Amino acid sequence: MQRTKIAELIRTEPVGTEVLVKGWVKAFRNNQFIALNDGSTGSNLQVVVDFEKMDAAILDRIKFGAAIGARGTLIESQGKGQRIEVVASEVEIYGDCNPEVYPLQPKKQTLEFLRENAHLRFRTATFAAVFRVRHALAFAIHKFFNDRGFYYLHTPIITASDAEGAGEMFRVTTLPFDGTPRNEAGEVDFTQDFFKRSTNLTVSGQLEGELGAMALGDIYTFGPTFRAENSNTTRHLAEFWMIEPEVAFADLEDNMNLAEDMLQYVIRYALENCADDLKLLEDRLIEEEKSKPQDQRSELSLIEKLRFVLDNQFVRLTYTEAIDILKNSNPNKKGKFQYPVEGWGTDLQSEHERYLVEKHFKKPVILTNYPAEIKAFYMRQDDPKEGVPGPTVSAMDILFPGIGEIVGGSQREERYDRLVRRMEEMHIPAEELSWYLDTRRFGACPHAGFGLGFERLVLFITGMTNIRDVIAFPRYPGNAEF
Repeated sequence: MQRTKIAELIRTEPVGTEVLVKGWVKAFRNNQFIALNDGSTGSNLQVVVDFEKMDAAILDRIKFGAAIGARGTLIESQGKGQRIEVVASEVEIYGDCNPEVYPLQPKKQTLEFLRENAHLRFRTATFAAVFRVRHALAFAIHKFFNDRGFYYLHTPIITASDAEGAGEMFRVTTLPFDGTPRNEAGEVDFTQDFFKRSTNLTVSGQLEGELGAMALGDIYTFGPTFRAENSNTTRHLAEFWMIEPEVAFADLEDNMNLAEDMLQYVIRYALENCADDLKLLEDRLIEEEKSKPQDQRSELSLIEKLRFVLDNQFVRLTYTEAIDILKNSNPNKKGKFQYPVEGWGTDLQSEHERYLVEKHFKKPVILTNYPAEIKAFYMRQDDPKEGVPGPTVSAMDILFPGIGEIVGGSQREERYDRLVRRMEEMHIPAEELSWYLDTRRFGACPHAGFGLGFERLVLFITGMTNIRDVIAFPRYPGNAEF
């Protein structure tokens, strides 16, 4: 007999039919009622056993966490709390679980404890919901771009370039640790390495993505990226996933429109397809907030926060305008910002971004035209504007409530001479990126793109507060378990 998933039974409710269900025991009450979950839904299925007819040895092995199969008839539930249940005629134990030594218990576990037992946390209702939502969001992103004629480009994980120019990269090498070959200058001789040159794990697929866009028109990447940044925070990971579209014949305005459409699309998809899981996560968040002081609690529930993004058109303003707002804000004047905004050129922090979204505009915000000094070499340089103290670039960041920046992008500098000059200013060797400069030498066109950190998006939509809780196997300083 074929197994039927619990999600399908709940959806179709084929009452009166014989079914086979398999899953893990979440509870066993009165030696009669099994709460069974198979991961296909957050809802448990009640399986009723006749303890007088059931083999006592089998009954004794039905413990919290055990893997079992139950065969029986699906009926309308006689009790409260569920519409349907299975009256079991047969129960098979696939895997025992000793509650005396099982790290998880049928009670509330702290997120910190579950982080320490990340190999088992999928089995909890919270993390099962998070990873079902994560799957749905990944599918929605692919669907969004596919339906708009984009091509999914797989950019390399091992590269010889540093797209961000930050230098915080993981080295890839086959050279020995002891007796590393050196050249005459005493430097590591990478010509003896596997790739005959220095290589690292990618920090971004953008530069390679631009190459694809210059022929295919509209492309996007969705893959792992790596940053060797020693940041032990709730917002940083050493390994995370990025979505990076690149669009030919597009300017900054087109870029903002695409990013806003994409964010609203995937949030709407989650609300329509993950309602039960989002409700579970919202309830968890409400309980968590009760332990916080009133002034630290969120003004919006999880679902309200998601609706906030859907129901409000994003406010668009320049960095220069934002600095004026922040400089004259009460928190800045009263010294309540951890990082005071002193004037133009300030690199905005999360607290500044959240003030603009949550307090000043009460809408999602897109900031544009940042100072060139604090942005990457590949961003298109703006013409000087009256009232703007220094050179700016056609960059844009999208700011969300509770999280700050969620998307960063720009129109790319397509003018060869301007790009080379900017690379020289930032001491980026042109010969190392000759392949990138070729896209400006031969058939260059205006183009734009952005990057969305997938975990930041999952964090926002699930209401989780630590980015390590929205990726299955988090990598961060001092941790590379599993």
